[in-house]
Amino acid sequence: MSLIKLENASLNYGQTVLLEKQSLEIVAGDRLCLIGRNGAGKSSLMKVLSGEVELDDGSVWRKPSLILSRLEQDLPDADDLTVYDSVALGLGEMAQWLKEYEQLSHSASTEKDFDQLAKLQHNIEAGDGWGLSQRIETVLSRLGLDGTVIMRSLSGGWRRRVALARALARNPDVLLLDEPTNHLDVATIEWLEAQLLNFNGAIVFITHDRSFLEKLANRIVELDRGQLLQFSGTYDKFLEKREALLAEEARHNALFDKRLAEEEKWIRQGIKARRTRNEGRVRALKAMRDERKSRKQRVGSADLKLSDASISGKLVAQLERVHQSFGDRVIIDDFSTTIVRGDRIGLIGPNGAGKSTLLKIILGELSPPNGKVKLGTNLELAYFDQLRLQLNLDATPVDNISEGREFIEIDGKQKHIISYLQDFLFTGERARTPLRALSGGERNRVLLAKLFSKPSNLLVMDEPTNDLDVETLELLEEVLGAYSGTLLLVSHDRKFLNNVVTSTIAFEGQGVVREYVGGYEDWIAQGGRWIDADDAKAPAEESAASTQKTDTANDQTSSSSTDKPAKKASVKLSYKLQRELDALPKQLETLENQIAQLEETISAPDFYNQDQEAIQSSLAEHETAKSALDEAFERWMELEAMANGEA
Repeated sequence: MSLIKLENASLNYGQTVLLEKQSLEIVAGDRLCLIGRNGAGKSSLMKVLSGEVELDDGSVWRKPSLILSRLEQDLPDADDLTVYDSVALGLGEMAQWLKEYEQLSHSASTEKDFDQLAKLQHNIEAGDGWGLSQRIETVLSRLGLDGTVIMRSLSGGWRRRVALARALARNPDVLLLDEPTNHLDVATIEWLEAQLLNFNGAIVFITHDRSFLEKLANRIVELDRGQLLQFSGTYDKFLEKREALLAEEARHNALFDKRLAEEEKWIRQGIKARRTRNEGRVRALKAMRDERKSRKQRVGSADLKLSDASISGKLVAQLERVHQSFGDRVIIDDFSTTIVRGDRIGLIGPNGAGKSTLLKIILGELSPPNGKVKLGTNLELAYFDQLRLQLNLDATPVDNISEGREFIEIDGKQKHIISYLQDFLFTGERARTPLRALSGGERNRVLLAKLFSKPSNLLVMDEPTNDLDVETLELLEEVLGAYSGTLLLVSHDRKFLNNVVTSTIAFEGQGVVREYVGGYEDWIAQGGRWIDADDAKAPAEESAASTQKTDTANDQTSSSSTDKPAKKASVKLSYKLQRELDALPKQLETLENQIAQLEETISAPDFYNQDQEAIQSSLAEHETAKSALDEAFERWMELEAMANGEA
């Protein structure tokens, strides 16, 4: 059954053609994945399907009374609503009608009140609203959610479940998902896959996670230069078909260019030839010139190269029987490993399991209360931060990387900063655009460019795959595979881990940390599993020790023969960490003042009378400040717990 149809659809943003007379049909049972390069227009096409964006030309048909839900990329607010009330927001105006009916039914006294009650009753019955409570309870039960829990107490992974419940509460015919796996840990991604495979309606989703794509998609649509390449089948078969089409396109273009060169040579012949030339041939040459000029070139691949520093010592780090806990919560229990030059190690585990803590121990930023840590010599570190805190959003890519220089040195050679950024697919215009106006994928490429411009022999990367398109991901895999230094990689991208790392350190729960040979699939094959996976049906308690909010699987710790009692010993902070702790109260105060000023601006009566770009900029700045406040507060709690030996 057809649910949505696009016919001869065209959409332009300025001079950029996103869709050029394209057709697409969404039918019941579709699990359609939209892929394409960053900036190709995937999110815009998604908004066309949902009705948020109007086409410049062509038509969109939607099945009458079609119910459509969208799982937003951003998590629901950590506010004071209960999970039930937050999920009820997914029913839009129906939830408001029910609330008004409940209130008015107890206070109606005038004829106007009773007329309003009748109108509300008609709307509710027409939309089958009386089954709302039962429908929400069914969705909550299916997703393992407790409707009485307050949103503020939930971790990021559980708020993602609430977002899905909100989308499913309407029992939609079509579910739209934009990068649903971003910032989710592997266990939650696998849970999400299972939920979506059991969904009866049509799904349209955008993802950079190739494992998620392979598991879920039964149709693939690539958006490239305004054209839609549609394919039913596996992702590997799609890649084969695309390569064949691109080879045929290249062959056709080469033949066309050869013929055009011959015609250009003919037109430049002497006077005699010009007198006797065929005017029809001249007109044909002009048409060929116009066709060549209008040809849309496929976006090239980034040219990623790492700058190697001098060779480090053979030993990078050695850990012996390390034990780390925060209050009653055991993070690492009796873990030993030796990291040598050239190792490529992946760290996997639920959000908040302790991956960042282990990295700090390996890098010497945190001294564990128990166990021994020996660091290697001549280490030159480069660090990729998933929150991109190294970037100044108000500065351009040029300013972020050059730091005032016109040329930078790459592998001993001087290279102009604009030329260097072109290797990362930035035109001159985009290279001089403030980061705040760039997409998430472009910001990630800026951070990669900044990271790769500095020599290193120890590379630490925390979730580098977020927002990158598949082509850039595959190139990054090749670069990391050829890196001669040592790599420590935190990632929830299973395919990326399989293709890059040589060993895996897995945080399996209840303080159990084990090392395995190979990547994620090798961990599974060797019997690896999440110890707390069976306890994932109750919301997690938040851990003050974690820099990220903890997903449920690791918070539901139960007694086990492998557990050790937590050691409540004060930890003497390093000079650097103590300075960070001392500076945080002032930082928190500054952020709170900034948020208060922004909220005053947003609540002004004429705020929404401004230019749309200014409105979105203020709203984005408000969200960024709120996120920064949450992170700073969690960091303050973590450092306080470390310093006092308390939970």
